[in-house]
Amino acid sequence: MKWYLARLVYQVVSGEGNHVPQFDEQLRLIQADELNWAREKALVLGQIGAFSFQNTRNQNVTWKFIDVTDVFEIDAIEDGAQLYSMTEEPADVDAYMELTKAKAMRTLELARDREMIV
Repeated sequence: MKWYLARLVYQVVSGEGNHVPQFDEQLRLIQADELNWAREKALVLGQIGAFSFQNTRNQNVTWKFIDVTDVFEIDAIEDGAQLYSMTEEPADVDAYMELTKAKAMRTLELARDREMIV
């Protein structure tokens, strides 16, 4: 068996259509004998992950599975191993840098919050 990393994409639709379009991309670790089987397993996981619920404003929220966009074989699972790489070519470099720094700060805040809970 080999390890694969799969990217699943969901569209999140909430309310009456007057919301900001949202897409959730998930990286999933898959174990399979070969690439096609890993993709099939990722498709099944994606379909299982699609669901709907009522939010706190009593609006219907739907996570619609779109597709599996990437499947990569992972050569070795070890400390520091690269699992995924993607090169961006943003139209607005400053906005991209600000968003990257904001995400990094949020990751740091979440890590600190988790340490306080434990």
